[in-house]
Amino acid sequence: MATGVPGSFGVGASAARAALAWIRRDPRVAELDRTNFRGRTVTLAGGPALAAGATLGAVLSAPSGRRAAAAFTAGAVSGAVGFYDDVVGNRPEQKAAKGFAGHLGAVREGRVTSGLVKIAGVGGAALVASALLGGRKRDVLLGAGVIAGTANLLNLLDLRPGRAIKAGLLIGAPLGGAAAGTLGAAAALLPSDLNEEIMLGDAGANALGALLGVALAARTGTAGRALALTVLTGLTAASEKVSFTRVIQDTPWLRRLDELGRRGP
Repeated sequence: MATGVPGSFGVGASAARAALAWIRRDPRVAELDRTNFRGRTVTLAGGPALAAGATLGAVLSAPSGRRAAAAFTAGAVSGAVGFYDDVVGNRPEQKAAKGFAGHLGAVREGRVTSGLVKIAGVGGAALVASALLGGRKRDVLLGAGVIAGTANLLNLLDLRPGRAIKAGLLIGAPLGGAAAGTLGAAAALLPSDLNEEIMLGDAGANALGALLGVALAARTGTAGRALALTVLTGLTAASEKVSFTRVIQDTPWLRRLDELGRRGP
């Protein structure tokens, strides 16, 4: 099933480009238009395109059927529930619920928010994907935390053009062939993201993160997963207290990396 690093990278890249072109031809594509942080109109089509390309690339580069099933589950489900939140969560009644506490509060009022559907979907997919990778119960739980945590981290970073993809490339590069197909899809869409033609939204950021989480969990044992989960938990907790954007702007080398290749004002 594995196609080799160059082949997997190419498959992911080609699939992402083809998916983006197909979505852009849909008569209803204007419904995906959003306004970014600079007030420019961009399309959310990049999200499902990245989810599709990255998932296909990861499946074809998997060394076994179980690894392929884990990648498909994590990428497809995270992308699907993320896209659902991108579309439904844009409605006025959905925007009122902010953060996990807000979603739980909505449930107590008898409403199930799109954000809660996304959280449950990503978490459930992460658990199933980790179980497919195999191992003891402790390793499965740690792996699920790594997969869901990586999906959430990239979603938290997706606040500026290209930022989430750059972070994904940095996370995935040391993972070698396990992440080649995923990275191919991400690299293929990076220019469009930097040029503010597309945005990833939850569909793209969650799928990219979940697939990288699968690759990371597959390459590590108990200690590695525990360390990765500790780092992810710490970053998530930090995001509740400080702005990642502010930290990046105040750190010269991070600011230069963040702005590299980005379209000017």
